[in-house]
Amino acid sequence: MEQVEIEKTDMDIVANIEKDLRYIAGIIKQKGRELLSDYTITPPQFIALQWLFEDGDMTIGELSSKMYLACSTTTDLVDRMEKSSLVMRVRDPKDRRVVRIHLLEEGERIIDEVIKKRREYLHDTLKNFSSEEIRVLHTNMTKLHQEMREK
Repeated sequence: MEQVEIEKTDMDIVANIEKDLRYIAGIIKQKGRELLSDYTITPPQFIALQWLFEDGDMTIGELSSKMYLACSTTTDLVDRMEKSSLVMRVRDPKDRRVVRIHLLEEGERIIDEVIKKRREYLHDTLKNFSSEEIRVLHTNMTKLHQEMREK
């Protein structure tokens, strides 16, 4: 097979991978919304709670950057989460001018429960995969994630 034909085949495969990833992302997003319907939080609030859970306390500006939202939008989001006792604003002991958002026990509980349900859903989805297929999928997903983070 000539190099040109191989490249076209590769591009067709890449197009199919992109399409599959887009569809998978849509299904995950929809399933995530279904899981959140049992809770009194919105999808953006869940995303904010996840960032705080994974990365620890952060400023409104840092959280805004991670969520690709305007600071004013993030401030409103944090206000609502604070009223629901999911987070609280705390002054940075090293610099009293800096206010950090801190995840409270209720926010952590919700994150734990929802992530557990997401994992159960994925486990159920993978029931027709062999152990080897799951290991290969994990390896390839990890590699893809690393490549994407580096670019």
